[in-house]
Amino acid sequence: MFIRRTQTRDRVSGQAYFTHRLVESLRVGKAVKQRTLLNLGSQFELNQAEWPALAARIEQLLHGQGSLLASTLSETAETLAQRYAAQLLARQADEIMLVSKAAAPSAPGAGAARFTEVDLATLEQVRPRTVGVEQVALAVARQLGFEDKLAALGFNPPQIAAALGNVIARMAAPASELATHAWLQQRSALGELIGYDYEGMELQRLYRSADQLLKHRDALEAHLFGAAQRLFALAETITLFDLTNTYFEGVGAGIGKAKRGKSKEKRSDCPLVTLGLVLDVNGFPRRSRLFEGNVSEATTLEAMLAQLAAVAGGTVVMDAGIATEANLAWLKQHGYDYLVVSRKQARQFDPALAVEVQTAGEDTIQVQRVLDPMTGEVLLYCHSPARAEKDQAIDTKKASGFEAVLQHLAASLSKPRATKNPAKIHERIGRAKQKYPRAARHYTIDVQLDAAGKSVSAIHWTRAPKPGSALTHPGVYCLRTTLSAPSDAELWRIYTMLTNLEAVFRSLKTDLGLRPVHHHIERRVDAHLFISVLAYYFVHTIRLQLKAQGIHHSWSTLRHTLATQVRITTTLQRRDGRTVHVRKASRPEAQQQTIYSALHLPANPGGTHQTVV
Repeated sequence: MFIRRTQTRDRVSGQAYFTHRLVESLRVGKAVKQRTLLNLGSQFELNQAEWPALAARIEQLLHGQGSLLASTLSETAETLAQRYAAQLLARQADEIMLVSKAAAPSAPGAGAARFTEVDLATLEQVRPRTVGVEQVALAVARQLGFEDKLAALGFNPPQIAAALGNVIARMAAPASELATHAWLQQRSALGELIGYDYEGMELQRLYRSADQLLKHRDALEAHLFGAAQRLFALAETITLFDLTNTYFEGVGAGIGKAKRGKSKEKRSDCPLVTLGLVLDVNGFPRRSRLFEGNVSEATTLEAMLAQLAAVAGGTVVMDAGIATEANLAWLKQHGYDYLVVSRKQARQFDPALAVEVQTAGEDTIQVQRVLDPMTGEVLLYCHSPARAEKDQAIDTKKASGFEAVLQHLAASLSKPRATKNPAKIHERIGRAKQKYPRAARHYTIDVQLDAAGKSVSAIHWTRAPKPGSALTHPGVYCLRTTLSAPSDAELWRIYTMLTNLEAVFRSLKTDLGLRPVHHHIERRVDAHLFISVLAYYFVHTIRLQLKAQGIHHSWSTLRHTLATQVRITTTLQRRDGRTVHVRKASRPEAQQQTIYSALHLPANPGGTHQTVV
C-alpha cells in the first residue's frame, strides 16, 4: 500500500494540478497490478516524508496490529490514518452487504459465517461517534422534506450535506460554525447516516452553506411551515407575535443592526440585535426577521406584522409590552382581532361572578368576564392561586426592603455625624422609591424638620395599599380581547399560548445557540440566527410528536438523553490471522429506546457493518 501523486488537468480550464491516491499492489495470475483504494484528492497536504508511514499505519489499522507506528506519526498523520482506514472498512462492508443481499438466504454455510473464533486479548474499540440526536434530527428533517426542498432550490449533494450539518449540529451541540465544523469531523456519526465524508469538508463550505440558507429564507420558512401544518393537520387562525434579542461578544463593528438597547439577558453592556417571530397557535414560526438591537416593541408592530407576513384578518396574541392603545387601534382598523395582556394597572375581581377553568397542569383558576361599554372589548379578570402566592411573596420582600431603608434613615437621625440635610434625606428616599417602586406606591412618607427648618428631625411613614393593585388583588391579571364568541375557558387557553411562545424563545436562546453572536459580517449574523430558527422547526416537530406519546421533556433533556448512544468499531483478530471489524451503534438505554419507539425509529442507527481483512 502506498500513496501516488499524479499530475492531471482540469477538463474545462485546462489548468494542471496534482491529485493523490492510496494504491495497493496485487498479483493477478503471473502479473502484478495496481488498484486504487481511495482518491485522496488534490488538497492532500501531508508532508511527503510521512507518506510511507501513513500507508503502513493504515494497513496496521485494517489488520488490527495495534499501534506500532502510532507514536512515530504526527497527530495529523494519525488522524488521517484513522479516517482512511474507516473509509476502507465502510467501503468493504458495503460491498459485502451487496454480495450477501444477492446471495440466497438458504446458501450453504450462511449460518456458520455468523460464528468465528477470535482472540479476546486483541479486542479494541475505536472511532466512537454520537448518533442518537443525529438519527432523530435526520428523521424529522426527512419528514418535513428538508433535503428535497434544498435540492429543488438548486443545492447539490455536498451543499445539502453542509446545510444538514449546520442545522443538526445546532440541535445537538449549539455553537459557532467553527465549533460545528469540529463537531461534524470529530464527534458525530451524521456523515455515516447520510453517506457524506465531513472529515474531508473544509470550514468555508459551512459558511457558504449558511449564506445559501439565508438567501432562500422565505422559501424555506414557507415550506417548513406548510409541511408542519400538513404533518399535524393544523389550522392557521391565530398569530403569536413577540421579539427577543441577542448580544455580541465584541463591539459589533460593521454590523448595521448592532445597536445598544435594553437586553433581556441583562447584557446592555453589549451591542444587540433583535429577532422577531410570527408563530401559529401551535408554536411553528411562520416568518422570522432580524431587526436593530434598539427596536421598540411598542412602536414597530405595524411594520413588523407586514414584514413578518402575519395572517390577514386573524387573531394576534401578544404581551403587554406591545399592546399599546395605538397598536390596538391599528389592529382594529386593519381587521385583526386581538387578545393581549392589559397594560392597565387597575385590577378587580369578584369570586361570585367568576367561573372555574382547569389548566393543562390540572390547576384551577377563576375567570370573571366584564364587557367594557366604552370600547366593546371583553375584559377577562383571571385569579390564579399559584400567582397569588407569588405576588404575596414578592410584595412582602419588596415592602421589607423598602421599610428597611426608611428605618435606617430614621435611626441615623439620632447619630451625631449622620446627615440630616433635608435635600440629602429626600434624595435617599427617592433612590429607595426607584429601587422598590412596587412597594413604594403604597406608602405615605412624612419628613419632619426641626424648628429652624434646616434639619430633618424625624421620618414617619404609613402603609396604605392602593386599590386595584397586586397588593389588594394578589394573583389577579387582566386580558383584553375583541373576541366575544369564545367561552371564558377558551379565551384563557388562547392566552396561555403566550406562555408557549416564551418557551419557544427560551428554547432558541438556551438550547439552540441564539446567544451570543461572534460574527463580524452582517449577513453571517443573519445566517447564524436563521440556522437557530431552522433548528427550532425540527426540535418543535420532534417535541410535538413525543408529546402525543406522553413524553413531555424539554429539548435540553431529550438531547442529553440521546447524546450517550454512539457508533463504534469493534476489532478482533481471528485464529487464522485475519481481522474482524464490526461497526454498529451501542445498545440504546431504556430512555433512548422509549424515544425511538415513540418516533418509530430503529434501535441501531446506521445498521451493522462487518468486514474481515
